[in-house]
Amino acid sequence: MPLEKIKRSSLKNKIFFSITLVILLISVLIALFTRWVLISSLTSELKRRGLGIGQSIAESCRGPILTEDIPQLTSLLFDARLGERKLLIVYVYIQDKKDRVLAHTFTHPFPQGLTDANPLPPDQPNAIRLLKMTGSSVYDVAIPVLEGIYRIGTVHLGVDKNHIDQLIGKLRTTFLGFVSTVTIIFFVISHGLARYITRPISQLTRVSDEISRGNFNFSVPLEDRMSGEDEVRQLASSFMNMAQRIKESQVRLQESEAKYRSLFNSGPNPIFALDQDRHRILDANPRAEAVFGYAREELIGRSFSDLGPIDDSGQPRIAGKNEEVAISKVQYRKKDGSPIHVNVHAIPARYGSVDALIVATTDISEMVEKDSQLIQASKMTTLGEMSAGIAHEVNQPLNAIKMGSEFLEFMAQSGKKIPKADLLHMVAEISGQVDRAVAIIQRLRDFGRKSDFSKNQVQINDCVRSVLEIIGRQLTLQNIRLDLELEEGIAPVMAHNNRLEQVIFNLLTNARDAIVQRQESGDEGLDHCIRIASGQSNRHVRLAVSDTGVGISDTVKDRIFEAFFTTKQMGEGMGLGLSITNEIVEDYGGTIRIGSGIHGGTAFVLTFPAAG
Repeated sequence: MPLEKIKRSSLKNKIFFSITLVILLISVLIALFTRWVLISSLTSELKRRGLGIGQSIAESCRGPILTEDIPQLTSLLFDARLGERKLLIVYVYIQDKKDRVLAHTFTHPFPQGLTDANPLPPDQPNAIRLLKMTGSSVYDVAIPVLEGIYRIGTVHLGVDKNHIDQLIGKLRTTFLGFVSTVTIIFFVISHGLARYITRPISQLTRVSDEISRGNFNFSVPLEDRMSGEDEVRQLASSFMNMAQRIKESQVRLQESEAKYRSLFNSGPNPIFALDQDRHRILDANPRAEAVFGYAREELIGRSFSDLGPIDDSGQPRIAGKNEEVAISKVQYRKKDGSPIHVNVHAIPARYGSVDALIVATTDISEMVEKDSQLIQASKMTTLGEMSAGIAHEVNQPLNAIKMGSEFLEFMAQSGKKIPKADLLHMVAEISGQVDRAVAIIQRLRDFGRKSDFSKNQVQINDCVRSVLEIIGRQLTLQNIRLDLELEEGIAPVMAHNNRLEQVIFNLLTNARDAIVQRQESGDEGLDHCIRIASGQSNRHVRLAVSDTGVGISDTVKDRIFEAFFTTKQMGEGMGLGLSITNEIVEDYGGTIRIGSGIHGGTAFVLTFPAAG
């Protein structure tokens, strides 16, 4: 298709063909307009000359018409066609008032129908009509012959139209020659103008190609590109300024990429780049290989969930595109399956042309192990402080078992017979006491076991009841009343039951010590009570432990959660209980608040996000 070829042609050819087409179109329009003007002018002139000759003949033939002097009329008509008029006038004939032909200049018989071809209306001064005759076209001009106000005849003369056509032909040949000359001149000019306009643009195109290939070390052969005021040269100057800025930006970008690649590779902690859509590892630094035991080729393309989660839900969910995640003490797995504890910080970013997440992990396994040992030591210390009460708890079922066994031994030695019902009751009682002792020992073993940092759905009420199975009897022996207000049906929390029990245990022992301290101060008449209340508000689970102890002053509140800070006497505590409690609560996304308890005592309110 010609149109498609033009579209695919160069800008120079488009400009050249456009200018040429415009010039040809203008030339054609001028030629048509000139031809129309010439034809109109010559035709009008021809008609005017015909009218002039006709009126002259009409003036001369009034007398011969009145006298019907036919020879005279014929002579007048032939005289009218002499000289230059012979080329212009084809025929002349005269009619009387009855439209009879009186004289004519035809050398052959008068054409039939000519008299009726151009009739002259009575009220018209003349009549002109184009007639087709054998071999030519003529304008028949009819002019009345008047005598006073009366028309006595009509003069008809035929003006040759071919005369005009010949003149127009000569003028057309001359004009076409002129137009052709002008077209050729403009053709050459447009070709040179197109090259002049497009030469800098072609050079800019070559420069653009070099830039697209990443080559910024090029020379630009733009003639006088910094001189002149035309738009093309201004474009060239602006383009070169832009290219220079691109080059500088490219250098800065390469320097920036090299700097950040160096930081990425030499970072002391494992760093991963993840695809946000598929959660696949796009890149990993050398430290990630060393810590997790994978080669870089093994990490690329692997799902990040194979290593572990990066949020605190316990699930391998990846952060959203506009979500920043920062959590601590998350358990990951190395290539050999061994656990590793890390702090995680993930932020959305761009990695090349991909929406990515940059995940930085910090290995805190050693710190977690030391914290675990410290918590375990604190737990053992607390159990040691309560050893007397715990021993009493164990001795109760043991004493019952001993008494039952001694009774059976006595009855056997004395030969007395034990009723079957009494024997069954005693055996069942001994079995029940054994089960009680086993349960107490098992509860102590579970509580004393070293806990890990895994998270499961835990009912906080169950943790309260488990702790009371250990410490509840001892509180009763110390005349401390327990007031339980546990709301049933509350949502579970994401935690580890052993660590959550450690929190409750620490709060109860602190409440016991505060009440004992108030008892020792001589305030015996006050009701000694520890109230434990649980509940749920929206998506948060609440646990409050309040007491009627000595309370906490405002100055102490600011430091109560500091490690090794204690208000007890030397040797009565290490000051780690509340510090460990606060750390465990924060690990599970919770908060701990201190308020006023019963009768001036203290209240600790724990809040955890509900699971699910």
